[in-house]
Amino acid sequence: MIKVGIVDFDTSHVAQFTKRMNHVDIDEEQWVDGAKVVAGFPGTSRHSPERVPEYTEELRGLGVEIVDNLTDLIGKVDAVCIESNDGTVHLERAKPFIEAGIPCYIDKPFEVSLDNAKEIMRLAKANNVPTFSSSSLRFCPEVQDILSDETVGKIMGANAYSPGSEHPINPGLFNYGIHGVEILYTLMGGGCQKLSCAYAAEGEVVTGMWDEGRIGVLRATRAGAHSYGYTVWGEKAVKQSGISTKYIYRELCKVIVDMFTTGNTPIDPMVTLEIVAFMDAAIKSNQQGGAWVDIDLSL
Repeated sequence: MIKVGIVDFDTSHVAQFTKRMNHVDIDEEQWVDGAKVVAGFPGTSRHSPERVPEYTEELRGLGVEIVDNLTDLIGKVDAVCIESNDGTVHLERAKPFIEAGIPCYIDKPFEVSLDNAKEIMRLAKANNVPTFSSSSLRFCPEVQDILSDETVGKIMGANAYSPGSEHPINPGLFNYGIHGVEILYTLMGGGCQKLSCAYAAEGEVVTGMWDEGRIGVLRATRAGAHSYGYTVWGEKAVKQSGISTKYIYRELCKVIVDMFTTGNTPIDPMVTLEIVAFMDAAIKSNQQGGAWVDIDLSL
């Protein structure tokens, strides 16, 4: 049984992941086997500080040991989930664990700074430590099933949509639009070369040009009704689907536990870095009135 530590308690994910891994206060169909959350560090939050006391008490009630210092988790756990809503602190939070050889799942956004994202991946490679980041939407059944749908064939293009609320700490798509970006990248894969962002307070639409002339489009909504979904244009058919959130945490936790168990990273690190670069480029395009901006992955 993998002993898991949780870092930073400013998101509902800390309770939702714990319930699924620890098989407590949740339906059996949501259970995930192979790991147990045993300890956690509540931390502080610039993003959602009001949530920290609430989730600290909830995790304590779920039987999780609460520690006073980040590094107190080292020696108590086999792996960690970095859960900070504040994407600017993820390098700082992950570094001591990666250097100690402890596998890390880093919740979205992986990092707000592309340079910091590259440093996390450099540290992970240098220390041979499995590390990945993902939105839960990447692994939902509706998205994963279309990837192997023979009636669609190779995906030539895709549109994805999700809510896109913003926050000063996580600008642009880094705050919540990351969910739609992850859906788009799951469908399209890596290889976006440039993008253009049409921005308004009510939402934004980002058009990306992939290799082989493929086009991927993201719509992040900030007004009216909100939902998740996609349309794909395949070699054989066009299909569209909404996305249910019923099983997204279960499916993500399965992948997290599998990495902690096997040491196999489920996402190519270069794709994770490209997602950060995509969101960074969307901000730059907006600042330049929708101009096309190249995706910069220079190391």
